[in-house]
Amino acid sequence: MLYAILAYHVEDEILSWTPEQDAAVVAKVIEVQAPLRASGHLGPAARLDGTRKAHTLRGPGAGVVLDGPFAETKEQLLGFHLVDYDTEEEAIEAARKLRQVNPSAVYEIRPVMLYVPADGFGTTKG
Repeated sequence: MLYAILAYHVEDEILSWTPEQDAAVVAKVIEVQAPLRASGHLGPAARLDGTRKAHTLRGPGAGVVLDGPFAETKEQLLGFHLVDYDTEEEAIEAARKLRQVNPSAVYEIRPVMLYVPADGFGTTKG
């Protein structure tokens, strides 16, 4: 079963980190990801750019494009991991490992209902 581990943070807190603090957290997260990836449980992971650069498309027909994510919370979705485990408990344990090195994160674990892989998507063409 595929699970999305969605990473929420108070964005202003993350933006207040120095480049060194940010790099240290990212390095620790990559350390946690390595054995998950090596065991075949971790798929794509992404860190999203700032919510100030986000847009929301909503409404009927072609819709209206609005600036921002318009979440009614202090935390914003800033990234995700896609994992493959047999049980929800295993996915939750993976999220716990990620949170050990990134304790300001709030992780939401949600089953993925549909996954359409895109071979080669996002690769650099040179």
